[in-house]
Amino acid sequence: MTYESITLDVSDGLARIALNQADIGNPFNAAFCSDWGNVANELSSRKEVRAVLITAHGKFFSVGGDIQMFSKNIDVLPDKIRDWTAGLHMGAARMARLNAPIVAAVHATCMGGACALVAHSDLVFSARSVKFGAAYSQIGYSCDAGASTGLASRMGISRARRFLILSEVLNAEDAATAGLVDYVVDDAMLFVEAEKAAIKLAQGPTRAYGEIRRLMSRSLAQPFEAQLEDEAQALSRVAAGNDAREGITAFVEKRKPRFTGQ
Repeated sequence: MTYESITLDVSDGLARIALNQADIGNPFNAAFCSDWGNVANELSSRKEVRAVLITAHGKFFSVGGDIQMFSKNIDVLPDKIRDWTAGLHMGAARMARLNAPIVAAVHATCMGGACALVAHSDLVFSARSVKFGAAYSQIGYSCDAGASTGLASRMGISRARRFLILSEVLNAEDAATAGLVDYVVDDAMLFVEAEKAAIKLAQGPTRAYGEIRRLMSRSLAQPFEAQLEDEAQALSRVAAGNDAREGITAFVEKRKPRFTGQ
């Protein structure tokens, strides 16, 4: 499938997604909202995908919401927002359910909904020069794209709330201290380091990664006993797969495991 606002390439188990509206700052506009839902749907059906790497082209990683689009639709904006977020939020939900872990490589300014997209990634690499901004309340809006969940899960509720309410802008080091970023690297090394991590994940025990991703998404949302039972059921499902058998066998034989994602 071809997309208007992003590119997708899948090879050797790694899906490379790049935001591709560089001339206008890779905004979260109508095209992107639709594309994000569709690409998540495609990845959900492609069993060969074992990791995802998200990057962006151009001067910005993303400027966030498309203010010009909002302005042109100001009189019908409530209805339009429901339309746009249908694809965007479906995409976020389906990305969260993938077995494939997600790596984000942020090379430049990252604002608004793009911070939510980054927050839902499993590993976040940031170039040292990057700025991260909440942006929403600065124009009188609340958040979308799963920001309230993703930012809270990474930064903690009180820190995420402050980030959003004050429309804070964090440099890469401060974003790492807050938990939004995992690795801050020199600008020239960003894509090398992020791709190295993504390739390593694409060679890992994909089903186990998926169970871990889903368990962690529910970890603070249900009673402890329910989480324990979910862990037991997930572990049982993983134990029935080839990778779990390979992992145990390789350990006993004192060799590196060769995982296939099964």
